[in-house]
Amino acid sequence: MSNMQFNNFDAFKDAADEPGASQGDKVHVRVQQRNGRKCITTIAGLAGDLDIKRICKAFKKNFSCNGAVQNDEDDSEVIQLSGDQRTNVKEFLVDQEICHSDAIVLHGF
Repeated sequence: MSNMQFNNFDAFKDAADEPGASQGDKVHVRVQQRNGRKCITTIAGLAGDLDIKRICKAFKKNFSCNGAVQNDEDDSEVIQLSGDQRTNVKEFLVDQEICHSDAIVLHGF
């Protein structure tokens, strides 16, 4: 019984900590709680050569929600949408072939 091997999986370790994984090739879709039942969805990590304002406009029209493009601390653009739009954003990005489904990381509750 002393030679049993268990899988050492750390659930709290970030994917970026693994060797070979880089932070720049992922699109992060997060939901943040505001007050009460209100929440916002943020999309960060889209490629720099994309027209972020045009993508935000398409999100707003297709999801019937409000949205804005904000500048992040590291001079990257982040899209903010009202409401929990995580699954809608992932489906839209994959359907429009903006990025692959394995490059999208969904965060939040």
